[in-house]
Amino acid sequence: MEGSGFDELIQRLMDAKKSKASGKKVQLSELEIRSLCATAKGVFLSQPVLLELEAPINICGETTCSGDVHGQFSDLLRLFEYGGVPPTSNYLFLGDYVDRGKQSIETICLLLAYKIKYPDNFFLLRGNHECASINRIYGFYDECKRRFSVRLWRLFTDCFNCLPVAAIVDDKIFCMHGGLSPELQTMDQVREIERPVDVPDQGLLCDLLWSDPDREIKGWADNDRGVSYTFGADRVAEFLRKHDLDLICRAHQVSAVLFSFTFFPPKQQLCSSNGLRVMVVVQVVEDGYEFFADRQLVTIFSAPNYCGEFNNAGALMSVDASLLCSFQILKPYRGKPGGVSG
Repeated sequence: MEGSGFDELIQRLMDAKKSKASGKKVQLSELEIRSLCATAKGVFLSQPVLLELEAPINICGETTCSGDVHGQFSDLLRLFEYGGVPPTSNYLFLGDYVDRGKQSIETICLLLAYKIKYPDNFFLLRGNHECASINRIYGFYDECKRRFSVRLWRLFTDCFNCLPVAAIVDDKIFCMHGGLSPELQTMDQVREIERPVDVPDQGLLCDLLWSDPDREIKGWADNDRGVSYTFGADRVAEFLRKHDLDLICRAHQVSAVLFSFTFFPPKQQLCSSNGLRVMVVVQVVEDGYEFFADRQLVTIFSAPNYCGEFNNAGALMSVDASLLCSFQILKPYRGKPGGVSG
């Protein structure tokens, strides 16, 4: 598929927000998705496994630093409404683009198409669900098989095995999907991860995609997920000090913020942590993001009303050129499931 073909694909996917039939599948062919995966794979391999990025940038979680999107296509479109459509805004997504949502294929296709069109403005990190052994179970395999073929799922797997696994923004913000690893001593260890690679059951790559912070511990402890570790605030402070960083930005958890309600006065509130300024421009912060270790780590989750079962908000974090971080909150959609609201 030529560049103009990807432009048309992006337009077709973005036009879904105009449809009155919320959650309607976008017409896609297996041939164009195969071309999309092959082209995106080449783009990923042409860039480092540890990205070194510059602000301003949006970060999205679990999707501008973004957290998890988890196949919630209508909410991905809302994120672009809030943060700006590429390339007017730079984006970093922190992984978990598939599974659990109803339109994982539309979600990942739009993200891959934007990556191909704007390779130096649009970045995708690998999450633990960009792994065959996980998305084989949690919905993406079944969606591919039902709508297209198992062969297409394997092509997505080949593409996911080439995704970068971490990013550093302006030498100060370290981003990944999961968290820290007891094996991580130097950034060169991340740079030396060879791709394509499947996610192992243990070790550095596993931890970067699976580990979690834990307020109840110091040091390291076994993770209740049965994979990787949890780490305490002391490990965060030690890691930042050793590597001259200000903030760790990660995704991977919605449960950590489901019942966190922090009230601020109805005005901007500024705080400082290791020279990094954080600005919250909301009156009531519910879900979407949560700080840890004296604001030295932030968890971002960008899929509101996760799986249609949790009344959580989603969040998008924007980092400006001076490393001022601001959050936009995406409230759960109150209309029909899967609909788009501003």
